[in-house]
Amino acid sequence: MAEAPDAVDTVVLDVDGTLVDTVYQHTVLWAQAFAEVGIDVPMWKLHRAVGIGGDRFVTEVAGEDVEKQHGDAVRKVHDERFDEVIDQIRPLPGASALLDELDRRGLTVVRASSGIKSQTERLIAIVGGDERSQGWTSSDDVDSSKPAPDLVEAAIGKVDGSRSVVVGDAIWDIEAANNAGLYSIGLLCGGFGEDELRRTGAGLVFETPQDLLDHLDETPLHPRSTD
Repeated sequence: MAEAPDAVDTVVLDVDGTLVDTVYQHTVLWAQAFAEVGIDVPMWKLHRAVGIGGDRFVTEVAGEDVEKQHGDAVRKVHDERFDEVIDQIRPLPGASALLDELDRRGLTVVRASSGIKSQTERLIAIVGGDERSQGWTSSDDVDSSKPAPDLVEAAIGKVDGSRSVVVGDAIWDIEAANNAGLYSIGLLCGGFGEDELRRTGAGLVFETPQDLLDHLDETPLHPRSTD
């Protein structure tokens, strides 16, 4: 686990499961997509992989042979069906208020999603759009997705951040932060347990964005000094 920086200037926020309540929709839709090609993957296994990049997802839950034979088809079905339900997605408690407070504190906010660009844009709009962040990245911007550090590093690079903290709901977010040498904060709203997030390397764990907001002064996300 990386040490918390003394003076944070940038917050990298995951989107799915951290700001918007999508984890279980993704789980069900991945199950449907695998069923379309005749592959049965247990739901618990699918849930635990949500948050990893789509390019890695099929191999993670079903192995390399399934990826080679059906990977593109499975991703296509998942993405098409997620497009159909995305307007039903809602923000997680406190998501918009957290973004407002981070902005009020003078912190640069950038969002990093393992999802594809078109869907990431729509999800970001649910919690206030680009006006509440200084930039965002999706899997379209990098060669390797979470848990590789590429997405986090690309996000920070877009805003020239130098002292960053990552906030995410899945072990993949925490691993990506670790691989980038960054301190991370975990949220429970994606379904991973506190012990697991901490074992993976999260320095702090909160329940929801609202819970993080309520305890923000107990984290490294202090107001930027004006001295």
